[in-house]
Amino acid sequence: MPELPEVETIARGLTKAIVGKTIERVDVRLAKMALAPAGVSFAHALAGERIAGVMRRGKYAVIGLRSGRRLVTSLRMTGRLVVQRPGEPDFPATHIALQFTDRTRLNFADVRTFGRMRLVEPGEEWELGLGIEPFSSDFTQEWFLSMLSGRTTPVKALLLDQRRIAGIGNIYACEALWEAGIRPSRPAKALTKAAIHRLHHAIIDVLQRAVDLRGTSIDDYVDADGLQGGFQNVLAVYGRAGDACHRCGTLIVRTVIGARGTWWCRTCQR
Repeated sequence: MPELPEVETIARGLTKAIVGKTIERVDVRLAKMALAPAGVSFAHALAGERIAGVMRRGKYAVIGLRSGRRLVTSLRMTGRLVVQRPGEPDFPATHIALQFTDRTRLNFADVRTFGRMRLVEPGEEWELGLGIEPFSSDFTQEWFLSMLSGRTTPVKALLLDQRRIAGIGNIYACEALWEAGIRPSRPAKALTKAAIHRLHHAIIDVLQRAVDLRGTSIDDYVDADGLQGGFQNVLAVYGRAGDACHRCGTLIVRTVIGARGTWWCRTCQR
């Protein structure tokens, strides 16, 4: 599933490629993936709209429209937002296509069809329940300490809770915990202040490095130009079960925490 670095990369690519363009028409090929308010036609409402901006919120790509409406896209497991030039064939498994007046297109493709593109009206509070952004000024060491304090939940499960921190998924939770030297199953309340400070720094560091490398392409992720990211080439633990730890040489193991596969080092992460 695309996480913060992947969606951030997509949003930046879309900003360069589609801001200022006008939607000529919308082709919806799978109705369940195109959501709109009651009584509103998704395709009809978008025709003639102009793209005002693109941003990311958590794992959502948010396209702002000149009318004040927004297109909020959840890529889920295998969703892709790819800009196509005039004459290029649609990206495989495209289910929604926004054609602009200059004949370029934004294709929303999803092999597993779990993704959703939702039309949000001005003023609608669609992001209620989403937590703090890791790159925001609100994500302080003090806030992070209070969020973990007294909780018996495994620390990795808390990192994945989008109601607390928006954007961290399985890949970057595993990587940050390895960087901080913390066992993923450790109850949050058992962490020392020093460990919490290390983890706070590791979260920001891992996410920033992943953004710099344009995300992690392990399965389906590509950016807005259809290109893969590069962070998969420097992963420390995620997906590396049976390989040697880059830090100590111990073999990386895979266990399950909260129904999610978890990769970690038994020696480095005590």
